[in-house]
Amino acid sequence: MASTWQKTQEFYNWILESGDLRTDPWPLVYSPLPVILVFTSYLFIVALGPSCMRQRQRLELRALLLAYNLAMVALSSYMFYEFLVTSVLANYSYLCQPVDYSRSELGMRTPGGQGYSVVENVLIWGKALTAVPCAAQQMARVCWWFFFSKVIELLDTVFLILRKKQEQVTFLHVYHHGSMLFNWWSGVKYVPGGQAFFVGMLNSFVHIFMYGYYALASLGPQMRQHLWWKRYLTILQLCQFVAIAAHSSYNLFTECPFPDGFNTAVLLYVLSLLALFLRFYYQTYVRGKREKLT
Repeated sequence: MASTWQKTQEFYNWILESGDLRTDPWPLVYSPLPVILVFTSYLFIVALGPSCMRQRQRLELRALLLAYNLAMVALSSYMFYEFLVTSVLANYSYLCQPVDYSRSELGMRTPGGQGYSVVENVLIWGKALTAVPCAAQQMARVCWWFFFSKVIELLDTVFLILRKKQEQVTFLHVYHHGSMLFNWWSGVKYVPGGQAFFVGMLNSFVHIFMYGYYALASLGPQMRQHLWWKRYLTILQLCQFVAIAAHSSYNLFTECPFPDGFNTAVLLYVLSLLALFLRFYYQTYVRGKREKLT
């Protein structure tokens, strides 16, 4: 018994001490316990929230939802921009990119004048970008923001419960929100950057449109006619999963100095999401359409 407890302590110490020294001091990163606490609280809300709301009136939260979704659009736009621009300025490979654990002298940018960039003639969105310290740090920083955005996104579920839309709190919904929390905690703890930037960049891009859709939907039933593109949003999510699966699997069969364990975990995880989202797509847009016609 003592031996088992000792091994558990050693394993926990290994978890604590094997991380990236740059990100360890950042909020929620050093130990898994805060994330476990957040996740446990989330599960309690999922399990007990509907019964607590049973005798209460549903909350509209229209103004709050609009503000929340617009804030998430802004945050997703910021993260996409940072992933894209930092990866371009730092010459990241979109096929194989190891983690840069250094405090390298390239990467936080300030907008320059119009025209050609002073850094390797990079021109992004019509503005030249000037590099100042430091790309590896900046990529790690935006990875942390992406991880923290997954903590914020747990509010998606809370708002559904408060609005008594329990039918939308599906296994897919809870699995996706809960698992992303741990996936990106481990990413920021051990591999903040490298291959991980591609996943964060694609997901941030998709979330710009997703939260934009939610913002429009929060305005009320009169917006329903403008939300015809929900099906295409699901297709965009599916394309994202296919791209991430291809990206991760490619590096399992090439000489890429990024941990195979992380690539394998990402591949297996994204395949599970692909299967669940394909099932959702079929039930909602294929079988559901057939049932309406009969």
